[in-house]
Amino acid sequence: MILRIRQILVKEFLQMFRDVRMRIVVLAMPLVQMTVLAFALTTDVKEIATAVVDPDNTPASRLLVDEFTGGNYFAVTHRLATDRDVQELLDAGRVRAVLRIPQNFSARLRENKTVSVQLLVDGTLSNDAAITFNYANQAATHFNRRMAAEGGGTVAVAGGIVEMRTRTWYNPNLESKYYYIPGLIAVMLILIGLMLTSMAIVREKEIGTIEQVMVTPIRRVEFIVGKTLPFLLTGILTMTLMFVIARLIFGIRIHGSLTLLYAAATIYILGNLGMALLVSVTARTQQQALLTAFFILVPAILLSGFIFPIRNMPETVQWLTILNPMRWFLQILHGIVVKGVGVRILWMPLGTLTFLAGGFLGLAVSRFKKTLE
Repeated sequence: MILRIRQILVKEFLQMFRDVRMRIVVLAMPLVQMTVLAFALTTDVKEIATAVVDPDNTPASRLLVDEFTGGNYFAVTHRLATDRDVQELLDAGRVRAVLRIPQNFSARLRENKTVSVQLLVDGTLSNDAAITFNYANQAATHFNRRMAAEGGGTVAVAGGIVEMRTRTWYNPNLESKYYYIPGLIAVMLILIGLMLTSMAIVREKEIGTIEQVMVTPIRRVEFIVGKTLPFLLTGILTMTLMFVIARLIFGIRIHGSLTLLYAAATIYILGNLGMALLVSVTARTQQQALLTAFFILVPAILLSGFIFPIRNMPETVQWLTILNPMRWFLQILHGIVVKGVGVRILWMPLGTLTFLAGGFLGLAVSRFKKTLE
């Protein structure tokens, strides 16, 4: 019995590792992903992109800004004199917070009065918003202590106190469902599209029906469309049902355009199907296709910004996330569903998503031709 089991083990290992692709999938890909993801995955919230509206522009107001930026928590990316561009910056996601300093900031401090400073925070990611508020209150506390210790000093203030007033946009109650439920919809769409479609063509190879397709007058593009369209329609139906459940059970309402949402979802699903078909036409067995799809799926989710903020990842990894369709679809989803913005704000993620979908589908068509040869 032991001899027979040993022979079976030898046979299975030989079958598993005789293919170069299988060796790469089983051995190399987990090591590479662990190395990359270990650098990328972090729950720290730092370098929060911040716009400063400072019409006062005095030594005292600049000292307050220095308190915010001194702890490596806030990174001032925009300095504004008025509130005119604040909403567009928050809508587009170019900043996550806006520090608004009043015109009479320094004068009120010299009069020993309390000065209210406002911090506007993008609440689509509720956990980050709560941490941002905590950082802001710490910065205001440090500023007040510094002023009390210096007794005025170079900024010529007396006993005035800075009071931090916070306000959350898009998600006033900081409910995490407004972030995670749209994100889960994006995850389910890539899961269904990638895992199922990746075996579509390789299944034809294993059961031998691919030869029948080869002798028919059907063209490559027609074959890819025929393989893609059923999964596309299934994905659209699945997304619709998920949004119905999100509305009825969780009270998630779509604030933006339904037409734009479905157009973006169609592009996103096509991009996922393009990746899946690319896996399917290059794999020789369903096992190879399934493992490859799994190793694409894990980094696609982890490097999309859904779980870990992209801005906190190393710069090299941030560049790699550009090739991830889920990253751009998440921006579109949260922009349409939570913020209610349109094409004017979302043109860049929409354009990038379209480019990626076209590229993946084009590669799938090209590789299918090479496979037949």
